[in-house]
Amino acid sequence: MTTTAPAPFSLRRIAVPAFGPALLFSIGEGAVLPVVALSARDLGASVAVAALVVTLIGLGSWFFNLPASLITLKFGERWAIVGAALASALALAAAAVSPLVPGGLWLLAAAIGVVGMAASVFNLARQKYLTEAVPVAFRARALSTLGGVNRIGIFVGPFLGAAVMQFAGITGAYWTGVVAMLAAAALAVTIPELVAKPAPADGVPAQQATLRSVAGSHAGVFLTVGMGVLLLSAIRSSRQAVIPLWAEHLGMDATQASLIYGISGAIDMLVFYPAGKLMDRKGRLWVAVPSTLIMGTAMLLIPLSTGFLGMMLAALLIGFGNGISSGLNMTLGADFSPENGRGQFLGIWRFMVDAGATAGPVLLSGVTAVASLAAGVAATGLLGFAAAVVFAITVPRLKHRRNY
Repeated sequence: MTTTAPAPFSLRRIAVPAFGPALLFSIGEGAVLPVVALSARDLGASVAVAALVVTLIGLGSWFFNLPASLITLKFGERWAIVGAALASALALAAAAVSPLVPGGLWLLAAAIGVVGMAASVFNLARQKYLTEAVPVAFRARALSTLGGVNRIGIFVGPFLGAAVMQFAGITGAYWTGVVAMLAAAALAVTIPELVAKPAPADGVPAQQATLRSVAGSHAGVFLTVGMGVLLLSAIRSSRQAVIPLWAEHLGMDATQASLIYGISGAIDMLVFYPAGKLMDRKGRLWVAVPSTLIMGTAMLLIPLSTGFLGMMLAALLIGFGNGISSGLNMTLGADFSPENGRGQFLGIWRFMVDAGATAGPVLLSGVTAVASLAAGVAATGLLGFAAAVVFAITVPRLKHRRNY
């Protein structure tokens, strides 16, 4: 009797169910992000309140990361993904009809908060699924591709939303998001179930991990490598504000600023897969340190730019550094996550990542208010160098925790 050897693993074979829902979900997010503040203003919000409504997506995602881990554990990765996409579709439909109901601003704010919370569930479940479904030898490529797919969706979404708004007005962006989220949910149903882990040899099941037990047993990872991913997230989020703000400081018009931002984003989307391949073959450090050094250097160069060309070159450098770090936070989280308690670990990990994403713009704003925009940009640049130091010290030292 002969047995057939299992086919070698191929990312291409699982591409549609693994990455398709993520692409559609990020397209839905990208379609509505540019119009949330405008919708709030149309509903009577002040500029400050409109800005607060926009931040509810990030805040909802940040604070819901820990509950998201429990939801994923209870319902499983596939149904958590499906449910999150459906919840987002419902929330965006509520946002679309908010101008038609009394208290529409409150409805809009609640809907945007729900989108952020659903995104935390969706992203955590997707990361956990790929961590367990993809062999370690392909892990960085899979998670870098996931990060790249999210970037592509956020890039494409505004264009699709703008096209629909030509015929349906500002609510067209929300209906575009609804369709994308429903498509993501439908495609997510086709995600193959994970193969159940075999029972322990002694027949005694492992004690169920909790958020508290995982936080305590992995405190060393969270306080070392975790600080690196927090700093990386901070400089990533800061760059989104730095580019348009410095372009305005130099007297550029909106078209020039958008061109610089768009080309930087295009470079960002082109390099994610080679970076993942490098991490799989050479190790995480080969991307972790260079990417943070590149972004830190580019941030320090921005205040030195005095015109369009200098600003463009610095922005291209930022895009390249950010692009090669695509999936790095997720890959490191997957590497150090335990089999028992992985969902809880990733929930805490993503909480730290989102904390960094919130802290970066706050640092930029605070230093700018106290000193100047140039000082604020330089301060965020130093975050990149700090992240590089943390990664250089901690990633090799903790490498034994997960064989990659």
